[in-house]
Amino acid sequence: MARVTEQLPIMLSLITGVAPSIVVEATTLRAALDALTMLHPALETHLFDETGGFRPHVLCFHNDVNTRWRDGLDEPLSGGDTITIVQAVSGG
Repeated sequence: MARVTEQLPIMLSLITGVAPSIVVEATTLRAALDALTMLHPALETHLFDETGGFRPHVLCFHNDVNTRWRDGLDEPLSGGDTITIVQAVSGG
């Protein structure tokens, strides 16, 4: 198991009461995200849609690489990796 840090946007942290930086142990990106939502169920509705995919306005980066550019979330993790969640903002 790899020990990885998951970082959340401050606004999401404030509305869910979850710390902006959380350390979990997991073997894959998917397992790390599952661990995050198991620890903090309130995050699930903010991050994922009813099919289990990321909501359109949510971006996830694994060590600065957008996970949308990857084949899936089953990518293995290494100790010290960082997973960063970003929520897109739009408006005029």
